[in-house]
Amino acid sequence: MINRPDGAEQPFLQAGIFKIRVPGIHYQWSWPEFFQAMIMFVTSLGMIPLLTAHLGLPYEIALTYVFICGIGFMLPTFLGDPLVPGWITPAIPVVVLFLGNFEPGPEAIRALFALQFIVAFIFMFLGLTKLGGKLVELVPVSMKAGILIGAGIAAIMGEFEVGGNVGRLAATPYSIIAGTGVALYLIFSESFKEWRKSNKFAKALANYGMVPALVVAMFIGWMVSEYPLPDIQMGITNMAFSEYFNYLPFAVGFPGLDIFLFAVPTAIIAYIIAFGDIIVGHTLIRRADDFRQDEKIDLDINRTHIITSIRNFMHAFLAPYPGLAGPIWTAVTAVVAERYKFGRKAMDSIYSGAGTFWIAGFIALFILPLVSIFQPVLPIALSLTLMITGFLCIMVGTEIIESQAQRGVAGLMAVVLAVYGAGWGLLAGIALYFLIEKKYSAQEVEVTETQVEKNLNTQVQVSSSQSLGE
Repeated sequence: MINRPDGAEQPFLQAGIFKIRVPGIHYQWSWPEFFQAMIMFVTSLGMIPLLTAHLGLPYEIALTYVFICGIGFMLPTFLGDPLVPGWITPAIPVVVLFLGNFEPGPEAIRALFALQFIVAFIFMFLGLTKLGGKLVELVPVSMKAGILIGAGIAAIMGEFEVGGNVGRLAATPYSIIAGTGVALYLIFSESFKEWRKSNKFAKALANYGMVPALVVAMFIGWMVSEYPLPDIQMGITNMAFSEYFNYLPFAVGFPGLDIFLFAVPTAIIAYIIAFGDIIVGHTLIRRADDFRQDEKIDLDINRTHIITSIRNFMHAFLAPYPGLAGPIWTAVTAVVAERYKFGRKAMDSIYSGAGTFWIAGFIALFILPLVSIFQPVLPIALSLTLMITGFLCIMVGTEIIESQAQRGVAGLMAVVLAVYGAGWGLLAGIALYFLIEKKYSAQEVEVTETQVEKNLNTQVQVSSSQSLGE
């Protein structure tokens, strides 16, 4: 173990923009994150229902896709990024709407390849050119809010009804309502925030994020027979690598130019959402860095872009993924950053917590008893993720709105996006912005065109500051 001098950066091997860190050599193992990951890894398995429903994959192949995703989850810390990575979760409902235009099977796999390839290209281009975030700065506040609110509405709508069929919430109401209620209370409740300040048990619950909600939902689902009891199997999980290659773009074929063009609006929306996640993640880590002076944490937005791009390229060719590859799992990053503040004895380095978590989650994929316990209730993990994401997107989207005109543009754009998808949603947002918001500024404020532009720039800056504070 290479020890870090007080106040220095955690040891690493330089490789261009990357800073290679190997567990046990460049940072210590963190047992609290290990045990948390042994339960929270089930959230990564929650992608399996989407893979089977929208890509037409058998369960064993979908599990192999999750294995590929697990490798991608371990890359950021290895390459020097202190964020705990995840999906671009708020974009999942928009991706599902996109996939609804294609038949599950080879057609959907080709379409998702096109989408994820474009997302990877956007991240790589903006990271290499150091223009990361410039695209987002050009988007008006009302359209940012419309994207967030629309994604939130689509996430919640999908739980009620999917493609004319009864959604998971209607089919299994007791478990999902109970789990969602517990999660909302632990994450967002004002009364719980006050309780955890003075109660050690409440503080411990808060540190485990969605785990208590997931456990409650699982037990209720089993008690009322909404889900079958698990068939617990012993041994090591087998990945279906021999059949897996038949479900890759190399076997099913690559998409045509028309599919790539059709995927562009969804890819742009996914990037805009992911950039907001990067800002939130860097803010969490900067606050933790300011709290402790014994370690200097290096944050590089361009490196974050490039690492996220590599993961999306990997997925596009080896496991096209409805969740895409996102820069941060916000809840876990927040928990790691909070525990990091307790000092070097609690967590030697931020990389100890962030690195241990997904290494442990990857190990858990091979523990067959754990995988088999959670297999019957995988839809619960996905439902809770989408319900909480929907709530958060609507909450943040409405918070950044600053005027009546923005509220109207955002609201109408959100409905169009949730019902008709990314392409029509973006077109509606652009049209409404120029038709309503620009006209409103010119008539009501009665300023010159130059002043209008200045006001809009100010609004974007204020919005960015609010998001940073959040």
